[in-house]
Amino acid sequence: MKTIDPKTVQQKLAQGENLNLIDVREVDEVEAGKIPGAVNIPLGLIEFRENELDKNKEYIMVCRSGGRSGQATLFLESKGYDVTNMDGGMLSWEGSVE
Repeated sequence: MKTIDPKTVQQKLAQGENLNLIDVREVDEVEAGKIPGAVNIPLGLIEFRENELDKNKEYIMVCRSGGRSGQATLFLESKGYDVTNMDGGMLSWEGSVE
């Protein structure tokens, strides 16, 4: 499984890179703050909403600590998606939130 640290994600966003961020936390967790531009697809819905994702794009999976996003990363990898897990999740995120 590919991983990326939160500081690298923050740097890429600051440089204007267009990242496809998928936040797999529950809706109430996301309401407390998410990375600007991240799309919320709770982990329990990933298999039902994977058709919303494009196999030709890269995705960075995010959750609270990195565990659930790791599960989502492994699942989507097995389906042929290009996905990377953000290590440490939102607990390690020091950037802005919306």
